[in-house]
Amino acid sequence: MYVDAILGPHSDVAQIVAWLDRNPGRIDYYDAEAGGGAPAGLPRYDADGLERMIEECQVDTVIVTTVDATHAEMIDRAMRAGANVVVEKPLTTTAEGCRTITQAVAETGRDLVMTFNYRYAPRNSTLREVIASGQIGQVTSVHFEWVLDTVHGADYFRRWHRNKENSGGLVIHKSSHHFDLVNWWLGDVPERVYARGGLKFYGAENARARGLGPRPERGTGAEGDPFSLDLRDDPRLEQLYLKSEHHDGYLRDRDVFDEGIDIEDNLALVVDYRSGALLTYSLNAHGPWEGYRVTVNGTEGRAELEVVERGAVIAGEDGKVTLDPSATPEGVAADEVRPQGERLVVQRHWEAPVEVAIPEGIGGHGGGDAILLMEVFRSDLQVGEDPLKRAAGYRDGLRAVAVGISANQSLATGAPVDVASLDLGEDL
Repeated sequence: MYVDAILGPHSDVAQIVAWLDRNPGRIDYYDAEAGGGAPAGLPRYDADGLERMIEECQVDTVIVTTVDATHAEMIDRAMRAGANVVVEKPLTTTAEGCRTITQAVAETGRDLVMTFNYRYAPRNSTLREVIASGQIGQVTSVHFEWVLDTVHGADYFRRWHRNKENSGGLVIHKSSHHFDLVNWWLGDVPERVYARGGLKFYGAENARARGLGPRPERGTGAEGDPFSLDLRDDPRLEQLYLKSEHHDGYLRDRDVFDEGIDIEDNLALVVDYRSGALLTYSLNAHGPWEGYRVTVNGTEGRAELEVVERGAVIAGEDGKVTLDPSATPEGVAADEVRPQGERLVVQRHWEAPVEVAIPEGIGGHGGGDAILLMEVFRSDLQVGEDPLKRAAGYRDGLRAVAVGISANQSLATGAPVDVASLDLGEDL
């Protein structure tokens, strides 16, 4: 996403000056895409060379897209070496990581931008406008249901996300998007979290219980298996992963019914907010369709947002359906009963429901990516204040992961968790 943005629409204000990756094969891929800039290509570094890269290449901003559990270290080191940071969600995965980041920000004065791209999707910003306008009164409760299908949801269980030590589980890696939306919609702060969940569909034990029999170790080469990702089917994935795995041993196409998966595929949370509002949240990672439903109840009415991102997952004649969600999916079809689309309905007490028009977006993530990238690369060129306050900083990142970190603690103990007890480095 960032490479395309810097080489394309934002090339007049940004320039890629160096790469840092533990896998030289992936650097080769993107360096060729970027044109290299020199006979030997752009300078390249491994993780130990972050500080040297910032100094030698006069780096203004480091964009951190590494494994979630490494975010805090990368942010801390980049800031202390003199660079600002743009970081993908989630901010980090642990309370210790939060403390590391807040201390780095306080001691260096460097800027940190969180890329919460869902804030920029018109459907989500329109719901914020509805709530902020007072049409439904003071918010009393929110119900948020997110469904990941067997294209997108399954993908988290074949790659590094499958282990909580890397990702914090979906309740942090994926759901931090959703918790940030609720925090932002309400302009509020989460205070108390109770969570339940488990691995109920993916994983070896569930496969055995359903009589699925022996499973392939990896998807590449598995024939007629709708849960297998064959990296040879997509030139980009083949180059980035299959032809690069000899450098670091990372397998991108592990079986989703493998041993050793320790993240949840079903989650349910109850979150208390400082204002008194209540959030009930659920996530399912093995749905037959993908999208989400949000209901916001207020003292004067109710707002309902329904989004269908993919109405059905249909197997092709060869039995294959699954590609990386960021690639062009095959065997994925629109559905007449559940057509792709979005709808926002507001109904005040004693009045008929009204459908609220949602502006058209540009690019991925509900039309939010292009607007987010404008904010990342051209924030100093924007004129006037954004009334929706979509730009997110490290404190927004803290508030989002605070829910997930609390949820993981609640999952482990079976008890509700007060967010203040986590000691995240500063008051939310």
